[in-house]
Amino acid sequence: MAAAPDAERLAAVQAVEDEFSSLIGSFRRVMAEHAERVSPGMLPGVYKVFTTIARQEGVTLSALAEALMADKGQMSRAVRELEGLGLVERTPDPADRRSSLLSVTAEGRERLAAARAPRERALVRALEDWELDDVRSLARLLGALSRGTAPEADPIVG
Repeated sequence: MAAAPDAERLAAVQAVEDEFSSLIGSFRRVMAEHAERVSPGMLPGVYKVFTTIARQEGVTLSALAEALMADKGQMSRAVRELEGLGLVERTPDPADRRSSLLSVTAEGRERLAAARAPRERALVRALEDWELDDVRSLARLLGALSRGTAPEADPIVG
């Protein structure tokens, strides 16, 4: 049986959670800004659907709902909105004619690029004064956290 975390470890983990909460808040603000740039009044959730379609080009509605852990009806409404804006289109799925593949239109790609442009290099700028080894360590630690594994030791830099 694993020992209960000591007070110092618990405080450190709570500090990580607090920083993630702050980071998530910042991320939500950025998503809202991007959504507004793509189409005034677009909700951040619809923007997330849009960017997921862009990342997973040729995705079915079912796969989209699964990827976003959302209801198919909710996804369907968001896709209809994106289609109405000329940002997304459906094409028949060659593997299953009963299904459609969703993809971003040329107009959608242009608007997505324009929406992202003002913040495109924000992370690069935020990390530009960091030592390269610290950036690599951050990526390694975040990867371990997302996998739910202990971080691997930093490779020896020679």
